Amino acid sequence: MKTRKLGYTSLNLSVVGLGTWPFSNTDQFGWGPQSDKDTIATVQRAMEVGVNWIDCAPIYGHGQSEEAVGRALKTLSKKPIIATKALFQWKPDGMVQLRLDRESVRKQYEGSLKRLGIDFIDMYMIHWPFAAEYLEEGWATLAELEKEGKVGCIGVSNFSVQQMEMLKPIHPVAFLEPPYSMLERDAENGLLEYCGKNNIGVITYSSLQQGLLTATPPDINKLTPQDVRRTQGRFKEPEYSLNIKLGPALEAYAKKSGHTAAQLGIAWNLRRPELTSAITGPRIPAQIEDSVKAADWVLTKEDIAEVEKLLADRLATLKLWKANMMALPF
Repeated sequence: MKTRKLGYTSLNLSVVGLGTWPFSNTDQFGWGPQSDKDTIATVQRAMEVGVNWIDCAPIYGHGQSEEAVGRALKTLSKKPIIATKALFQWKPDGMVQLRLDRESVRKQYEGSLKRLGIDFIDMYMIHWPFAAEYLEEGWATLAELEKEGKVGCIGVSNFSVQQMEMLKPIHPVAFLEPPYSMLERDAENGLLEYCGKNNIGVITYSSLQQGLLTATPPDINKLTPQDVRRTQGRFKEPEYSLNIKLGPALEAYAKKSGHTAAQLGIAWNLRRPELTSAITGPRIPAQIEDSVKAADWVLTKEDIAEVEKLLADRLATLKLWKANMMALPF
């Protein structure tokens, strides 16, 4: 497995990372039923095929995902690099609140340690730039945790260039975790370039757009009513109908060179030199076995041109549909 250095830090991450959002077996902030057996087997297999880091968050399944990862970690002979996040905290009634004040961040940190069964977090980040009035206090608290030797390095997720600039005087941002895929390209509007120029590592999530960029995209009619993907724009019309056609089209092209749509989606992300690693969210060992093969696929100009053509065709159809809808007399 190839690795890339994470920004200015001393960490070298496998270019494919293990995302754990799908590991949550809950009816809130989860992806539907997931067995511990599958989770543990997937984590084990990921490590066997060269993945060396895991991306977690307390909000995934209200802590259930971190707990499941913790059980998986106990079966490993060597601890992988662990990344997790601060922002979401539960009130006594079970409702979620957004907290970045110093006391809350430290409690969240301790909560993640307990659920994961570890005593050190390698990569700790603010999950979203919410609770805006406490962003600087929250970031300063992460910096304190790093100085105290409780975390290895600190970063942010879903932040803009302006927001990272705001934090810089307090402590440099070591890494950014933005959404990035063939269907979500906002990061190309200056964000990736900024990270490259400032030696900030980039770890991208939703690299396969929650399964849409695979040979068998999720069937919305088969998702459980509480599956969080039902709330995502890419799973709503008119985009959904177009998106579920894209995965098979990518598969057909990838097969010409002995690859899969998932491998093409990840390799497409990794074509950007600013990226350190692309996160994928498998639920069973076979899925991570497939994804990691993208690490060795360097796309040619012809590969990229074919992908861009498929994406342009999709976008043109979407724009036409929206224009026709706006022209309707109601």
